[in-house]
Amino acid sequence: MIKAVLFDLDGTLLNRDASVASFIAEQYERLRPSLGHIPKALYKERFIELDQRGYVWKDKVYAQLIQEFQIERVAMEFLLEDYVANFRFHCVPFDGLESMLESLKAQDLKLGIISNGKHPFQMGNIDALGIAHHMDVILISESENLRKPDPEIFYRALGRLSVEAAESIFVGDHPVNDIDAAQAVGMFGVWKPSSTLDKAPLANAQIEELDELNRIIEILNA
Repeated sequence: MIKAVLFDLDGTLLNRDASVASFIAEQYERLRPSLGHIPKALYKERFIELDQRGYVWKDKVYAQLIQEFQIERVAMEFLLEDYVANFRFHCVPFDGLESMLESLKAQDLKLGIISNGKHPFQMGNIDALGIAHHMDVILISESENLRKPDPEIFYRALGRLSVEAAESIFVGDHPVNDIDAAQAVGMFGVWKPSSTLDKAPLANAQIEELDELNRIIEILNA
């Protein structure tokens, strides 16, 4: 019997590709006096390349951009602070996020998020999506001093929910950090691919849209 569903954040609940594209375009326009010598499309493309889908923190991204494009009128620290302060205003949810969470809560399922990243930044994004009130637990790697795929962060979340691994589902986009790691502790792993470049894991199930979760839970609980 499934009693809990836990989620990754970036690429699973948050449409990070769309969010980054929105933010970087707006940042460029606001800072055009300092960035205008760079073609906008090139600035956006290079940021996305260096960002590596969020796995490279932005101090390194901006330092590289400054070096490559000879940005002289604005410092890396300013660009980083701008990113931290303003990214949350560009958070784009995947379609059906709110209705999916409401449906799961209506089934008396416990819900949670396990996300790698910096705590204030990720919590800002969760708040921007307006979904914190649905969650029974939220674990961010910085505040837990643990990162996926460390099994302890999954066990910690399960413990706080008072559920067994076999009674829970984990939904994520990363084949190793999310799916392999969750399955290794005994959770039912649902892969939501966010890039065609990902090598498909041996997930228990795969979804393309968030509302497909209801059917999976219905089958598991039949």
